[in-house]
Amino acid sequence: MSEPDAGQVGDALRATDAGDFEVDPALAAAVLEIESHLADSGWDQPARLYALVETAQLVRHEPALAAAMGLDASSEQGSLTPVEQDQLTPDQPLEQVLEQITWPEGVSGCAAVVERLVLPPEADAQMPEDPDEAARFAAEHPGRQEVRIVAGATRAGSTYCALRLRAHDDDQSVVGGADLVPGLLTLLAATLEDEPSGSATPADRTTPTEETPS
Repeated sequence: MSEPDAGQVGDALRATDAGDFEVDPALAAAVLEIESHLADSGWDQPARLYALVETAQLVRHEPALAAAMGLDASSEQGSLTPVEQDQLTPDQPLEQVLEQITWPEGVSGCAAVVERLVLPPEADAQMPEDPDEAARFAAEHPGRQEVRIVAGATRAGSTYCALRLRAHDDDQSVVGGADLVPGLLTLLAATLEDEPSGSATPADRTTPTEETPS
């Protein structure tokens, strides 16, 4: 995964979405809803994975459930409902999980949440090649920043990310954009391609969660 460094994140916090003319508003709303919901639970959370389902489709196929969630086809036309997957195995990196799954046809998109340490650009030259040593180096670096990344992609090719720095932990400092974490977005988009034989389909065992957009 290609992660933003601390300098890039700092620049992004001062940026706006003015140039993101191709942003899908339904995808952006779903990503920001997930980010807002998780922010209420604080930091040091495990990685999470979501299916994004058209709300109108959920209303048609699960009317009782949709009614209980306060969803209806007229008010939610064109929106996406996040459906959280089973909790990921802690010892398996999110990137490996994404390389092993695809989504059923009824899933319009997907989103992932992960917390990462990011370092300033000048730290790259000192980064050890060994993964364990690199992790220790990042954890002890005085210029490290903790960031929560929520990234989403759709079958139509739209992408959107929301980033929150632990050092700037307020809703006004969350930055959004269509291509802030390209490595993770590429992995998410690949899970929405045609299903190869033998791949896992996590959305087969999902149910909508309380963070569904209202």
